[in-house]
Amino acid sequence: MYRIGYTQGVFDMFHIGHLNLINRAKAQCEILVVGVNSDQLVERYKDKVPVIKEYERAEIVRNLKAVDRCFIVDTLDKEEIYKEHPFDVVFIGDDWKGNARWMQTEIQLSRYGVEVVYLPHTADVSSTNLREEVCNSAG
Repeated sequence: MYRIGYTQGVFDMFHIGHLNLINRAKAQCEILVVGVNSDQLVERYKDKVPVIKEYERAEIVRNLKAVDRCFIVDTLDKEEIYKEHPFDVVFIGDDWKGNARWMQTEIQLSRYGVEVVYLPHTADVSSTNLREEVCNSAG
């Protein structure tokens, strides 16, 4: 079991996939720290405006029993986050395995002895899909 685990995401329109990721991460560490991507960060890298504002998303995540600490982040750079909030492991969905950015993250974090653990992704559910369903049914 790891001491301090970290995961990060938008957590917009919080759904069962988010809950599964957080619970699976917590099952492997004593302390789970969660970074919630800021509205500006989401706009920069996804070119989307989150449906739920960052402070509300963070408050939802903060109130999950599996989450020990939660804060809003404005970077995807895990090394930068590590320097401010040290952790032993990063948890991410296995749908990111083999992604160039995550392969680079593995190399960067290995210098600090930090592991990257890929957890099972919950298929057929995403905030993007939920957003499309809501927009299509409203239109």
